[in-house]
Amino acid sequence: MALRREPTARQVRLGGELRRLREAAGLTAREAAALLGTGRVQMSHIESGLAGVSEERLRRLASHYGCTDEKFINALVVMATDRVRGWWEEYRGQLPTSFLDLAELEYHAAFLRDVAILYVPGRMQTEDYARAVFSSRMPELTDDELEARVSHRMARQESAVPHEVVIHEAALRIRVSDRATSKDQLARLLELSETDHITLRVIPFDLDGFAKASSTMTYAGGPQPRLDTVVRDAPHGSVFIDSEAQLSTYRTNFRKVEAASLPPEPSRAFIHQLTKEL
Repeated sequence: MALRREPTARQVRLGGELRRLREAAGLTAREAAALLGTGRVQMSHIESGLAGVSEERLRRLASHYGCTDEKFINALVVMATDRVRGWWEEYRGQLPTSFLDLAELEYHAAFLRDVAILYVPGRMQTEDYARAVFSSRMPELTDDELEARVSHRMARQESAVPHEVVIHEAALRIRVSDRATSKDQLARLLELSETDHITLRVIPFDLDGFAKASSTMTYAGGPQPRLDTVVRDAPHGSVFIDSEAQLSTYRTNFRKVEAASLPPEPSRAFIHQLTKEL
């Protein structure tokens, strides 16, 4: 089977989980490969996401590794055998792979949690707001690159995955474009806050405990907690974090941020007031 030229973050994650199971079992890649009747190089390809693995082989490895968490193994099997070509594949070759990986992550997520400090989360942005954000990028994007990013961002908003969002007042007040764009964006947030799948909270400037919300993040829930993922923005694209120690830290951080924010109803009232001030 030909190697993947560019494995997705989901494929890399599967390989990484298999590597973690192997290392926890105290086996080398060569020893694990022998269990499958293959070589160390092929095992390396599987664990790096460059090569796929069948359900039968995955379950055999899990058994040899002493993994008894059946729900976790079943979740890995789904990752290994999933053949869905999502809408984001239309953008392959047009956008950096991190854009596609983020869309795929959101598509498979059981829930999402966002903490936003400077910008409204992408899944809640209006088209004009998103265009203004991408237009500020340096070096400047071509018209085609800009429109592809805006189109992709709008398409991400179509799923109704449960979504908890905490937005700092700074993100609500910063005008990425003009007054009309800001007013429309606030109206969009109020509209979304009334939907069943979105819980929106605000952290005003004068609320204590801001240090707990000092960094932006997206937390995507997996089919099992150990398959959760945190996404952080970096200068050259999104960074995906999946180590259990860091996931535990981000889970705790989000709950602290949530506790420091206004409840949903006062948050809506706060946004209403900001809208009147524009």
